[in-house]
Amino acid sequence: MEVGGSSGLPVNNKQRGAMLPNKSRGEFTRNPRKDSEGLSESPDLEFEYADTDKWAAELSELYSYTEGPEFALNRKCFEVEFKTHVSDKKWIELDAAQHRAHAMRLLDSLEVIAREKRLKVARAILYLAQGTFAECSSEAEVQYWMRYNIFLLLDVGTFSALVELLNMEIDNSAACSSAVRKPAISLADSTDLRVLLNIMYLMVETIQQDDPADKPEWKIIRETFRAELGSPLFNNEPISVMLFGMVTKFCSGHAPHFPMKKVLLLLWKSILFTLGGFEQLQSIKVHKREELGLPPLPEDSIRVIRSMRAASPPASASDLIEQQQKRARREHKALIKQDNLDAFNEKDPYKADDSREDEDDNDDNDNSMEAETFPLERDEVMPPPIPHPPSERVSFPKGLPWAPKVREKDIENFLESSRSKFIGYTLGNDTDTVVGLPRPIHESIKTLKQHKYVSIAEIQIAKEEEFQKTPLSGGEEEVEMSSTELLYQGILPSLPQYMIALLKILLAAAPTSKAKTDSINILADVLPEEMPTTVLQSMKLGVDVNRHKEIIVKAISAILLLLLKHFKLNHIYQFEYMAQHLVFANCIPLILKFFNQNIMSYITAKNSISVLDFPYCVVHELPELTAESLEAGDNNQFCWRNLFSCINLLRILNKLTKWKHSRTMMLVVFKSAPILKRALKVKQAMMQLYVLKLLKVQTKYLGRQWRKSNMKTMSAIYQKVRHRLNDDWAYGNDLDARPWDFQAEECALRANIERFNSRRYDKSHSNPDFLPVDNCLQSVLGQRVDLPEDFQMNYDLWLEREVFSKPISWEELLQ
Repeated sequence: MEVGGSSGLPVNNKQRGAMLPNKSRGEFTRNPRKDSEGLSESPDLEFEYADTDKWAAELSELYSYTEGPEFALNRKCFEVEFKTHVSDKKWIELDAAQHRAHAMRLLDSLEVIAREKRLKVARAILYLAQGTFAECSSEAEVQYWMRYNIFLLLDVGTFSALVELLNMEIDNSAACSSAVRKPAISLADSTDLRVLLNIMYLMVETIQQDDPADKPEWKIIRETFRAELGSPLFNNEPISVMLFGMVTKFCSGHAPHFPMKKVLLLLWKSILFTLGGFEQLQSIKVHKREELGLPPLPEDSIRVIRSMRAASPPASASDLIEQQQKRARREHKALIKQDNLDAFNEKDPYKADDSREDEDDNDDNDNSMEAETFPLERDEVMPPPIPHPPSERVSFPKGLPWAPKVREKDIENFLESSRSKFIGYTLGNDTDTVVGLPRPIHESIKTLKQHKYVSIAEIQIAKEEEFQKTPLSGGEEEVEMSSTELLYQGILPSLPQYMIALLKILLAAAPTSKAKTDSINILADVLPEEMPTTVLQSMKLGVDVNRHKEIIVKAISAILLLLLKHFKLNHIYQFEYMAQHLVFANCIPLILKFFNQNIMSYITAKNSISVLDFPYCVVHELPELTAESLEAGDNNQFCWRNLFSCINLLRILNKLTKWKHSRTMMLVVFKSAPILKRALKVKQAMMQLYVLKLLKVQTKYLGRQWRKSNMKTMSAIYQKVRHRLNDDWAYGNDLDARPWDFQAEECALRANIERFNSRRYDKSHSNPDFLPVDNCLQSVLGQRVDLPEDFQMNYDLWLEREVFSKPISWEELLQ
């Protein structure tokens, strides 16, 4: 599949790229087994969705396991520098003044010309940022000294120096040409870049952690750093724009040695820190609605989603077989005499469930004649959810979790159809006149208006239309120079290339991707110089490679989702511009291809070795690794980063397709329904909600047979997804779904986006007819005009030819 080109959706259902033996993968894919009735016992995944994982996990994911030996090298470089200039005391024994003096000394040493010397100093600074771990006895102590040292480094101006050095390395043509010529790139080719990016990532990741115990001066430093990071202080562009440039340079093949995982992680954390996470997005949305005079949001969506329970997933193939056997047993039992049957039931532990199961099985038999030909795609009868121990979740009142919403357009359509039916005329956009309509229609209109929801986007579109209609009298638009606005202005000229580059890397990191010769190599910063020689080393590298790919997917999915959400709040056409280029670059089939795998296997994958994670590995004595310990993995129920990535990708897919019929039809054309239904097997409420949303928008196009065979999924959609009053999502009579309008819809949207970008950002090509004209004779004649030198030399000749020799009728001219 090509990103940015035409493609179909491959149906490769195997998870590829894993280097572990089948035995270990078998543990990941084992089916959480059932009771004797074939009912799934898998519990809800206790997953708390957030902007990031725990701080320790985010720190450990910066380093690949292959980089392990470099921790000791950083320590050695620091100790050499430290003992040369300071006494034999430990770093943690010095006072604040001595700490500051040594930090400034290291910063001065960074400015030397010799590359080897500069790298050693950078490693010493990295050791400081890593918390001078050799002098600490616990992980908590390492994290304390990390925080202290990083605020100290930021205060003396280290970050600006690192940005300058990073720019030098990006422009280092010798390193780029050397890497292009090399047949195999390894860790050694990106040493300088990795050290710089490690320090910068640790600084951004640590400073953005808001600790109530922080000193007041640290809080001031944090806010100043946040503002600087999002403003064009470095190279006249925000730091995120520079990192986007690295991504495109890597994808173009000009710099294959760039450590892409670290670049993407730093890019993600920079965007998250400067623009804000999901909690900040919610508060910005509330504030913007207040400013525009819109009613408050009907509910806090973050709180509602966190309080939801997962539904039981669709049955697997083994469930179907066992249910068939169960039916056969029941038919056999029907022949037993009644007294024997009563005696049997007294001993039957499942007696209480029999009536329910019989009833459900009858429902299933009703549909069996019209069932789909592929049994795996069917929603079978599921048991009631397994009782959970009481927890601190918000308990909903009986009813639906979401307040229903109605758009202005829905009310207009309802009134138009009612007037045509009862009166025989229409009134256009009038939503107030109800003369001649029966009483029940009045009640319906009142209910619709009670639930009317006006979005920020609708107000922004209306304002933009006004600016386009009245360019002269509309006045100047006041654009708030927020971090989001500055970032959009920075990436606007090359945004299509940035989107294509991110999707190329996502494609290369997806577990369903086949290894192609023309695909980009994203493993440059994980492969060692010498390839493994033993089975244990190969297994460790296999885990490292899979983990590396998972972290890249996590970073890209978070970057895309954050940008889409922030741009949508800042201005709807900024969001539409980015979304349209993602669609043009084949983002929709790419995400569907990602989900076309054993998604439970991906979410429960154990591609991590906890004893090698930072900071555990630098504080504790490492146990001897064995093949058995690598196979066993950790004891976690699921992999946090993989579940986070899956939810992010589903949310991106929702953002791209919402209210866009042409893109919804792409979901239908690429046969996304069976792929999405398999994702419902993951018992996590948030993930199921976004899968159900995607199924809801295409239900009306899947046909009556699909709906009849998937009534359990239809029920789940009804229970969990927000209702739009008057939305006939479950039926195939949508007036807007005319296939010949799809291309026109995208073209009209593109024209609106281009007009918006041209009006707001392209000042050089503004329409000359709309420019102000100076009509004052004095100011026009008083302007200084620079005349060319040859004209000045021949001025007399010009006067004679153009003025004196031509007859001028002054009387006519004055009249």
